[in-house]
Amino acid sequence: MTETKVKNTSSVPYDGYSNLQITSVWTFLQSVQWSEPWLIGLLVFHIVCFGFTILSCKYYRLQICQFLLMVAMVYSAEYLNEVAAMNWRSFSKFQYFDSKGMFISLVYSVPLLINTIIIVMVWVWRTFSTMTELKTLQLKRKAARENRKKT
Repeated sequence: MTETKVKNTSSVPYDGYSNLQITSVWTFLQSVQWSEPWLIGLLVFHIVCFGFTILSCKYYRLQICQFLLMVAMVYSAEYLNEVAAMNWRSFSKFQYFDSKGMFISLVYSVPLLINTIIIVMVWVWRTFSTMTELKTLQLKRKAARENRKKT
């Protein structure tokens, strides 16, 4: 019975580059070599995307294009993971691209999805604001009509 527990414990994967036992998303992210140039580029890309999301809040059509582009990028993450898994030696020191796509989901798709959620929240807020303004105008017109009828 003790051997079974040891086998179950040892079945938790070790990553090949830092010998940390991966037990959570946090330990997985800690084991990544964030100093690699392509990861720094990816982080800069996400910062630029976030900045663009914030700056484009007033431009509805631009945000639609940005939203669709980011959704397409998230959709293509599986294919990107496959290509990166086959060619990781050409740009990375370590093989991060597992068959389940955990790495690409965490460092590529999640930040893009956060941006799309922000865009949707802006759209909902703008819709509620427009509806509030419309209702206020309707009430003002109704009050003006009633005032004209009284005089």
